[in-house]
Amino acid sequence: MKPILFILSAVVGSVLFSCKENDKTVKEEKKVIKIERKKPKDVFYHFENTKEWLEKTANDSTQFHIVYAINRTDAQNLKKLDSIVVPNDSSGDLAYYLPFPLEIPYLEEIDKIIYFSYPTQTFGAYEHGQLVYTGPTNMGRKKDPTPTGLFFTNWKAEETISTFNDEWDLKWNFNIENKLGVGWHQYELPGYPASHSCLRLQEKDAKYLYDWADEWELKDDENVKVKGTPVIVFGAYEFDKPKPWYQLVSSPNSLNIAESEIKKWTQPHISVILKEQKKREAFQKKM
Repeated sequence: MKPILFILSAVVGSVLFSCKENDKTVKEEKKVIKIERKKPKDVFYHFENTKEWLEKTANDSTQFHIVYAINRTDAQNLKKLDSIVVPNDSSGDLAYYLPFPLEIPYLEEIDKIIYFSYPTQTFGAYEHGQLVYTGPTNMGRKKDPTPTGLFFTNWKAEETISTFNDEWDLKWNFNIENKLGVGWHQYELPGYPASHSCLRLQEKDAKYLYDWADEWELKDDENVKVKGTPVIVFGAYEFDKPKPWYQLVSSPNSLNIAESEIKKWTQPHISVILKEQKKREAFQKKM
């Protein structure tokens, strides 16, 4: 009997070990995200007259989305600027011209998270520590600043009317603070913080985040069952100084956001973020 028990024990142990290994493999596979990016050569920046730049770049639309992002603006508002910041090489992917790190190992356990940087007027979306999407934003003006801290996405609407002004049509709106009515949406980007506390985005960026982030799940009209994607808004904008991206002309890396800075803003909230993530994972398993 003892040999049989030994064999059974060995088989069970082998199965359990195999299950643990398989579970580990699944988790590891879940976290592996490979993003191929085209890196430009050594990038530096200079000022150009906007009208002259538009005239000579009219037939090279590939540069436009990078220059819009660098100047935190859009096609309509770029034309209104006297001068703009332009890179010497626009052949790379957008992520190389904006300040968020491409990888942040500290975030590996977090399925999804979005950061909005007030000082640089940019956002970065991460999956398991990998930057999957980034772009420009125009946040709250000095009179109506965007609140900072940890939020979670809640409800969304492809099109809705602003509660501040019923003449404002907001597209791809995703709310992050229900009581204050703060969220991101498509709206014009003049090239500086100009909103009434919301997070303005270019249309393609607003639509991407609209599809990518998760909505909340409600128990009833007043109680939340599962929160959405975590969003951290951090830092402060120096309204009385020149636009921060003007610094790129003299110091190309001056706006880069260090991994340590992301960790600093995330660490106080990490337990809450992971707790809410487990709730969502359990909810999704039951569906």
